[in-house]
Amino acid sequence: MSFEPAGPTDETMPVAGPSRIRRGGRMLGAIASVLVTIAFTFLGLLAITFFIGRVIPIDPVLAVVGDRATPEVYEAARVQMGLDQPLPVQFFHYVVNVLSGDFGRSVSTGRLVSEDLARFFPATLEMATIGIIIGVLLGVPMGVYAAAHRGRPLDQVIRVIGMLGYSVPAFWLGLVGLALFYARFGLVGGPGRLDIFYDGLVPPVTGLILVDSLIAGETDIFFNAISHIILPASVLGFFSLAYIARMTRSFMLDQLGQDFVTTARVKGVAEWLVIWRHAFRPILVPLITVIGLSFAGLLEGSVMIETVFSWPGIGNYLTTALLNADMNAVLGATLVVGSVFILINKLSDVLYRVIDPRARR
Repeated sequence: MSFEPAGPTDETMPVAGPSRIRRGGRMLGAIASVLVTIAFTFLGLLAITFFIGRVIPIDPVLAVVGDRATPEVYEAARVQMGLDQPLPVQFFHYVVNVLSGDFGRSVSTGRLVSEDLARFFPATLEMATIGIIIGVLLGVPMGVYAAAHRGRPLDQVIRVIGMLGYSVPAFWLGLVGLALFYARFGLVGGPGRLDIFYDGLVPPVTGLILVDSLIAGETDIFFNAISHIILPASVLGFFSLAYIARMTRSFMLDQLGQDFVTTARVKGVAEWLVIWRHAFRPILVPLITVIGLSFAGLLEGSVMIETVFSWPGIGNYLTTALLNADMNAVLGATLVVGSVFILINKLSDVLYRVIDPRARR
């Protein structure tokens, strides 16, 4: 007589509890809500850029054919560009083209706008990323220390630094930095991303010269790129630092006045634990918003820095396009910057749920 080994039956199989099912449903609902919000926000961004391109007093046909084109050439170009069709039809084609990655051709460079954006945006992203890292690593501790030592000399110094970050013109600070650290002392590289004899030696993989040089094993190009990027990134980081330090100080002052912080001090908890565990943790959620907006602002507002340092980024590209009435390039760059704002805001929402358990309910 043989016996079959007992296996799982319907009665013994684990069954997902109602709470687990509800959590899964809430997660799927949250993901769907985020995707729908992103889709509608991006559609609104497309609508705004489309109508801006139609409202501004610049004729895109003239930008292509020139002022001396005959009426026949002008009309043929207008039909080819689809500008003879009704606005709803133009908008539909515009949305379809953008979703397929077709932003048109740039009058300034003669290349596809998508190719230009893939070339110029990584330079801005690289500089802004290093700038926000500098701003966070220095600005957050400065803001915490200033709040914990309110009214003391170092607090006053940090507040003055914050005021300078709001008042000093970016182009002036960039020129002073070049005059001192490049022309006078030779501590950093000059304008541009690389010295001219290194240009074009690293095959583009990510578009980020620091990453691509490491992938190619070109350490000399890597350090040369660092010498060029450190000054403009530090200038951007200074403005980010000033904003982050000021907001961190404001958030911390509010938390340090709460009853639970006073209770922790009365119980004899070490002061550094009171500051970093009890007072700092509650400000992480609003601080994420501040850092996200600061990062997006660096990506958008680096036009003057890129101009001063001859940095081949999207800000410089957008300025050139505006001066040449190159609307395809202007709208393409605007869409990229707007999309970055949308993604950073949604990433902040995701981080809220990771850091604050109350947001998951």
